[in-house]
Amino acid sequence: MARNVVIPINVGVLDNYTWVGKLGLSCINMALSDFYAYEDYFKTRLVLQTRDSTSGVVEAAAAGPENSTQANFMIDLGAKAQVPIISFSATSPSLTSSRRPYFFRIAQSDSSQVKAISAIVQASAWREVVLIYIDNEYGEGIIPF
Repeated sequence: MARNVVIPINVGVLDNYTWVGKLGLSCINMALSDFYAYEDYFKTRLVLQTRDSTSGVVEAAAAGPENSTQANFMIDLGAKAQVPIISFSATSPSLTSSRRPYFFRIAQSDSSQVKAISAIVQASAWREVVLIYIDNEYGEGIIPF
């Protein structure tokens, strides 16, 4: 009898409820479904608790980080509370996990896009390109690359 006992593990998921957010949540749900179909002997099951961030920093504090600005705020809160913070969308290279033991950036760094941008510029034979970015520490993270 005890073999069929399932132990739910609640996991918070921040979503901005745009089509991109809904697509991401759908992918997470499919991955969980596939995992548990293959690994059916696991007694624990992740239960996603979703919240709408409404794109604000304070709202993100209640639900979790959605972008680099929110992540920085949440990293400080997570460190003080000693609670892991996982971000699937914070891309700034300044947000490294190595200096923040409670922060895990799952998204690729902005710098990973530089090769693709360079390839487009070369394929188009453009001689000059203007990089437009947000004038803050998160937008400037791509400049060294």
